[in-house]
Amino acid sequence: MEHRWKRLVAYYRPYVRLFLSDMVFAILGAGVTLAIPLIVRYITTNVITLPGNEALQLILKLGAVMVAMVALECFCNFYIAYFGHIMGARIEHDMRNEIFEHYQKLSFTFFDNQKVGQLLSRVTSDLFDISELLHHGPEDLVISLIKFVGSFIILVRINTTLTVITFAFVPVILIYALYFNKKMKRAFKRNRARIADINSQIEDSLSGVRAVKSFGNEAIEIEKFHEGNERFVESKRTSYWYMGLYHSGLGALTTLVTIVVLVAGACLITVTHLDVTDLVTFLLYINNFTEPVKKLINFTEQFQNGYSGYERFLEIMDVEPDIVDAPDAVAVDQVKGDITFDNVSFKYEEKQDTVLSHIDLQVHAGDYVAIVGSSGGGKTTLCSLIPRFYDVDGGRILLDGTDIRKIRLRDLRNQIGIVQQDVYLFAENIMENIRYGRPDATDEEVIRAAKLANADEFITQLPDGYLTDIGQRGVKLSGGQKQRLSIARVFLKNPAILIFDEATSALDNESEKIVQESMEELAKGRTTFVIAHRLSTIRNAQRILVLTSKGIEEEGTHEELLAKGGAYAKLYHSR
Repeated sequence: MEHRWKRLVAYYRPYVRLFLSDMVFAILGAGVTLAIPLIVRYITTNVITLPGNEALQLILKLGAVMVAMVALECFCNFYIAYFGHIMGARIEHDMRNEIFEHYQKLSFTFFDNQKVGQLLSRVTSDLFDISELLHHGPEDLVISLIKFVGSFIILVRINTTLTVITFAFVPVILIYALYFNKKMKRAFKRNRARIADINSQIEDSLSGVRAVKSFGNEAIEIEKFHEGNERFVESKRTSYWYMGLYHSGLGALTTLVTIVVLVAGACLITVTHLDVTDLVTFLLYINNFTEPVKKLINFTEQFQNGYSGYERFLEIMDVEPDIVDAPDAVAVDQVKGDITFDNVSFKYEEKQDTVLSHIDLQVHAGDYVAIVGSSGGGKTTLCSLIPRFYDVDGGRILLDGTDIRKIRLRDLRNQIGIVQQDVYLFAENIMENIRYGRPDATDEEVIRAAKLANADEFITQLPDGYLTDIGQRGVKLSGGQKQRLSIARVFLKNPAILIFDEATSALDNESEKIVQESMEELAKGRTTFVIAHRLSTIRNAQRILVLTSKGIEEEGTHEELLAKGGAYAKLYHSR
C-alpha cells in the first residue's frame, strides 16, 4: 500500500511548483473567506461608535480593503480552478502516455485475454477520475479543513453557547448527506451501466448495419434500442429522486441552522449574553462550516472513484511484458533468411493442450514453403513464433543460426513482413496506409511499392488517388483492394522473410488471381511461408508441409504428396 501511494505522489513531481502554488492560493482564498466577517464584526462593533467623520473615513477604508480581499479571493479561485485543472490534465496526460506505451510492450498473450472496451476505459474514464482526485482532492481537503476549523475557533472565541448550538447541526448534516450520497452513488452507478449497455447496443447495431439491413431487421433494432433507452430513463428517474432529496434536504438544513442561530442568538441578546454584532458574525459564518461538510462528503466519493481507477491503472502497469529483449540481445541490420525450428513446442496457456510439439524444420534463405492442415492444427501459431508474437515453451527458433530470443525484437520484426487474411487498414488515406510499412518512405517510394503490388491502377482511378480517405478499416475498398494495399506495405518494408497467412482465402477468383500475382512478385528472393486454405494456390510451391496434431506429418511437392495418398491427398480431395 505504501509503495502505491509513493507511486501516486510521484506523478506530482514534475509539477511540484504548480502544486505548491495551487495549495498556497487555496489557503489564501480560504483565509480571505474567514477574514471578511471579522472585518464586518469590527466595523459594527468598534467603528460605528467613533465620531461621525472619523467613522465614515474608516468604514470607507475598510470597505476598500474588503473589496481588495474579494478581488484577491476571486483571483485565488480562478488560479486553483484554471491552473489546478491544468496540473490535473498534465498528470492525466503523463499517465495516459505511460499506459499507452505499456500497452505497446505487451504481447499477443495479454490481448488475447482482454476486451478492447475495457482497455480503452483504463485510458479514458479511469484516468479522468484519477486526475480529478489528484487535482481537487488536496485543495478540497485543505480549504474545507481551514474553513471548518477556522470558523469553529473564531466562533467559540465570540460565544461558546451559540457555537455549540450552531455546530450541533454538523452531525445531522453529515449523516443526512452521507446517507443520500450513498443512495445517489448507487443510482449513478446503475446509470453508467445502463448507458454502457446503450453504447454497446449502438456499437453492435451500427457495426453490423449491413447484416441488419440485409435481413430487414431495422424495426427490431429500433425496438431493442427503445427498450434499453427506456430502462436508462427509469434509472435516471431514481437517481434524480435521490439527488432532489439530497440537495433540497441540505438546503433546508442550512436554512434551519440560520433560523435556529437567529432565534437562539436573539434569546441570548435579550438576556445580554450576546451582542447584535456577534449574532451578525455568526450568521455570516454559517456557510463557512456547512460548505466544507458538503465538500468533505463529495471528497469521499471522489477518493473512491479516483483510487479505484488508480488501482485499475496499476493492474495494467504491473503486467510485465512476457516478450522482451534479452540483456545480451544483438542488433541485426540485414539477414539472409535461414530459419530453423529446433525441437519447438508451444501452448497458449498453462492449462491448455500443446499446440505444437517437438517441431524440427529447416528452411533455407529464399525458400518458398507452404503450410497446410486442418483448422486448429497450428499453422498460424507456427508462423507467429517467428516474429516472436509468442515465445516458444520448448526448443528454439534460429535466424541465420542465432536464437531469435538473442536478437533485438525491433530488428527481428523489421526483417519479417506479414500479409494476413484480415487486413487492418487505418482511418487514413491510402498514401499513409501504405507508408505504414516504412514511415520514413517518400511519396515516390510509396507509389513504387503500390505499382509492385498491382495496386497503382485502382488507386489512381479513385476520386482523390493516393489521398483518398478509405473509411474505418478500409470499408470503402473491396477485399482484393485491401489485400493489395497490405502487400504494398510489405513491398515498402522490403523484409527478408515473408509470411502469407491465408491471404487470399476470402477473395473471389478474379481478385485472388491479381493478389496471387502480387504475392509471387513480392516473394521473389525472400524466405516465404504461405499458410494456405485453398490448396490450388500452392501447387507450384517448392515445398509443402502438412501440419497436424502429430507435428509435420508429411513434406514434399504437390505431386509427391498426392502420390503418397496420405493426409495431403485427403485434404486436397475434400476441398
